[in-house]
Amino acid sequence: MSHPREIAPGATYMITRRVLRRHLLFRPDAAITQLLVYALAVSAPRFGIEVHAFCAMSTHLHLVVTDVNGVLPRFLQFFHRIVALGTKVLRAWEGPVWDHEATSVVRLLTRAAVVEKIAYVLANPVAAGLVRHAREWPGAKVDVRELGCGVLRAARPVAYLDPENPQWPEEVTLPLALPPAVAQDCVDDFRHEVAVELNVREAQAHSALQQQGRRFLGAERVTKISPYERVTSFEALGERNPTFAVGREQGDVRRIAGAAVRAFRASYRAALERWRAGVRSVVFPAGTWWMCTFHGASTRDFGLTV
Repeated sequence: MSHPREIAPGATYMITRRVLRRHLLFRPDAAITQLLVYALAVSAPRFGIEVHAFCAMSTHLHLVVTDVNGVLPRFLQFFHRIVALGTKVLRAWEGPVWDHEATSVVRLLTRAAVVEKIAYVLANPVAAGLVRHAREWPGAKVDVRELGCGVLRAARPVAYLDPENPQWPEEVTLPLALPPAVAQDCVDDFRHEVAVELNVREAQAHSALQQQGRRFLGAERVTKISPYERVTSFEALGERNPTFAVGREQGDVRRIAGAAVRAFRASYRAALERWRAGVRSVVFPAGTWWMCTFHGASTRDFGLTV
């Protein structure tokens, strides 16, 4: 059983969802890029989700978002469903699209964490040995210069979505929002910090490939790989899946955040035991999602603050 997770209005997250058995179903081509951008641009405003960064790899998706209304599970369910069904049509794929592992949702508690994780997302194609620089990635992505000011645009895909249904407009746009941890008067500094971190991560990837005697695959070759192939490189299973990040050299903040997570889980489990015993007046900690949404349980103020 997974740990209970606090869903708090206004929280910023890095989200990762992987394709089943590392198939290359999201290989970057025009059709899949159109589907992914359209699905995101339709889904995010529907649930009040602010998008800060995005990168679609061939085997997984990365997002950095802020959940303004505290409805992240609703957004993920809707967005991932559109992507999966559209991908099945585009790729003539009969099986499941998404991996059976739960979506990775990492709450970003500090500005440092936001900077580092956005740079991580943007640098993913470089770290994977696919392109030398993040800007060269041919798939759906956000450029560092677009942070807080760019716009994602896409026409409605021909496959899957019914043009007669009003919830699927002919064209959609999604402005990229500035993370709440970044003040409006610090936008340039923020982009510079992300760019510096991105440069560091690119340099590390270059060094790693050189030591391994490998070369970057290149954007052109990436787009020609069959989407039905699988990545066969080693990937450790059962690795630790963090629920929050605070950035480097944030030891005190990390300890406080860790204590808050443990307190939330303990309070949740105590309330759940009473609920299972038939006590319907029990109050769950604020941020409890499933029990409140589907069982009408009550909550109290117990936010994760650092």
